[in-house]
Amino acid sequence: MAATPNGISSSNGGLIVSFGEMLIDFVPTVSGVSLAEAPGFLKAPGGAPANVAIAVTRLGGNSAFIGKLGDDEFGHMLAGILKENGVSTGGVNLDKGARTALAFVTLRADGEREFMFYRNPSADMLLTPDELNLELIRSAKVFHYGSISLIVEPCRSAHLKAMEVAKDAGALLSYDPNLRLPLWPSAAEAKEQILSIWDKADVIKVSDDELSFLTENNEVDDKAAMSLYHANLKLLLVTLGDKGCRYYTKHFHGAIDAFRVKTVDTTGAGDSFVGALLCKIVDDQSIIEDELRLKEVLKYACACGAITTTKKGAIPALPTPSQVVGLINGDQIF
Repeated sequence: MAATPNGISSSNGGLIVSFGEMLIDFVPTVSGVSLAEAPGFLKAPGGAPANVAIAVTRLGGNSAFIGKLGDDEFGHMLAGILKENGVSTGGVNLDKGARTALAFVTLRADGEREFMFYRNPSADMLLTPDELNLELIRSAKVFHYGSISLIVEPCRSAHLKAMEVAKDAGALLSYDPNLRLPLWPSAAEAKEQILSIWDKADVIKVSDDELSFLTENNEVDDKAAMSLYHANLKLLLVTLGDKGCRYYTKHFHGAIDAFRVKTVDTTGAGDSFVGALLCKIVDDQSIIEDELRLKEVLKYACACGAITTTKKGAIPALPTPSQVVGLINGDQIF
């Protein structure tokens, strides 16, 4: 996929720009052990916004990534992975004074994750508003982001400016909070900052755990979900792990069942889901208003998320269209 000097892909699909962190996940080679007990680790590129960008291109879409990496071997490796996967890198900055972020991710026996982060500070935290590729942002049909980039300055200001520029240029704003409590000074600060930009988004995806955290309610139901709905929101999605997802718009709501697969590692499943959704709606946002078409898209997105859980690490597990169709049609078993 060719790119212009500004880092904007020359392919025909609408551009999805993903903003935030990219890092190295170190995943234990065996499941169900603590970090101290792990005999070794598998190096896996990750970071939710970068996962989304690669999920899009893996499915045939057009994406770019905006963020900052260390000017070190890991940073150059990650930039290379973006390029290898067809993601435009015109928004990637390198920092000579800070390292690329690392995360050690333990896989519990049930496939769920626990995190230990190395950011003191890491390069992604140091992106400044002046370093943003504004032309790239203005070219986006969809601008996607999380909440980790809100934790500290100067990245927080860069995040807010990028959102504003994208919105002014007419982009659909897509928000996945991707809650990582160990990174925040406190749970209260996490909630406050995650909700501080809530009413700017057109599409929001939360997990069931994030829904409980933000509503301070253990009940994951329609009432809890709708308490997070805001006037400008077009689509709210709640992912439920192996129970599928729920969707909410101004005019209808419903649920999509999960696909049954052999889960190895849930890392990146939500990002794969989001990437698939954005890839399908970027050139036809009217899908959000048509329940039958939206359900087909969400079924596809659920299949993508399910396949991503069948391998360790996020990016290596992101599916291709043929794999997704194979799972939906029952031609492939994962």
